[in-house]
Amino acid sequence: MADRVGEVAAVRADVDRLTAAAAPGSERIAKLSRAADALAAGAGTAAVEGDTLTVALDDSPLTSDQLPEWATVDDIVVHQQDVQAVVNALWRGGAEAMMLMDQRVISTSAVRCVGNTLILQGRVYSPPFVISVIGDPAALEAALDADPTIDRYREYVSALGLGYAVERTGIKTFPAFAGTLSLTSARVAD
Repeated sequence: MADRVGEVAAVRADVDRLTAAAAPGSERIAKLSRAADALAAGAGTAAVEGDTLTVALDDSPLTSDQLPEWATVDDIVVHQQDVQAVVNALWRGGAEAMMLMDQRVISTSAVRCVGNTLILQGRVYSPPFVISVIGDPAALEAALDADPTIDRYREYVSALGLGYAVERTGIKTFPAFAGTLSLTSARVAD
């Protein structure tokens, strides 16, 4: 799959280069290109660099026979809502760019779990789930600390050993989003 992503990026770069060479463009096209370039980082279509914070969520090492009487096996795995709570809190905290596992997250990225696996843009991942963001680390940590859903998750970290680690990870570069920017299907919610 990673080979295909690289091939798509290379073909896109060739198309852009050949298009620019074949059509010198007008001032209007140049102005639109500059506007698109200015929006690229926020839209996820350009690589970005900055100060990062990384959050890792992991299943508990407990087995079903080690659970307290009040707990079930569902309580010792990371769920979609746990990952989504971290993603949402980080956006609220001012994340400028985000990576979930090894993929750049954009506005159309969907965080979906099936069982204890995460499906993101056609790839399947097992825990630990790692979310990295570029932004002000102090503001991002404050957003995580202020989120009630994450507070509840941290109660299970203490009680059942779920994994939760937040780390300032220095300056990093995130690649541009490599998937399609077009929605391929949608439906009206009931």
